[in-house]
Amino acid sequence: MVSLLAFTSCASEYKIEGSSSVSRLDGKMLFVKVPSGDRMLSIDSAEVIHGMFKMEGITDSTSMASLYMDDESIMPFVIEKGKISISIDNARIVVTGTPLNDRLYDFVGKKTSLDDRAYELERQESRMIMDGKAPEIQREITREREKLAAEMNALAKEFIQKNYDNVLGPGVFIMLCSNFPYPVMTPLIEEIIEEAPDRFKNNSLVKEYVTVARSNMEKLKAPH
Repeated sequence: MVSLLAFTSCASEYKIEGSSSVSRLDGKMLFVKVPSGDRMLSIDSAEVIHGMFKMEGITDSTSMASLYMDDESIMPFVIEKGKISISIDNARIVVTGTPLNDRLYDFVGKKTSLDDRAYELERQESRMIMDGKAPEIQREITREREKLAAEMNALAKEFIQKNYDNVLGPGVFIMLCSNFPYPVMTPLIEEIIEEAPDRFKNNSLVKEYVTVARSNMEKLKAPH
């Protein structure tokens, strides 16, 4: 009875209300999955009917989750107490309504803006190469690319540091690391880890990544 009361007092109710204008999602089942060891565990699901879907349940802790269609991850979000609104269209996905989701998707919006600038820069460079522009113009493009990369790194580092003590810090850290073909320690990742509190470093996903990444870096340094 004591254990049951303890669980009940910690448990929180979440509600997900979603809308989609993407026609291929209609009639499909969507699944909410959370990390569990080395796999993703499904904790909830709903069918998209006429562009709408709903889920609700009880969670005993705030956690990072992903919305899946079949085995395809559509988007990350946070399972936390409150009403979570998910909007999906062909241009973007937005999650709002709860504090951590609002914070996460403010970051996602800023990152998307930087990604759009990077894409346009690549297109601009391709046009210049096709047009036979002078090398100094291409050097300017290189400087812009480096400046943009620095902005992206600063955005990610600041967000993770501001969220060291909640699920967003480790969650976005792992998303950042998933861009690499295999675990490595870059200067940015070293900075994030070096300045992080123990709670962040001891997160199981963060700890596992850093352990494997440092092992990989030692192997890369070893003479062949």
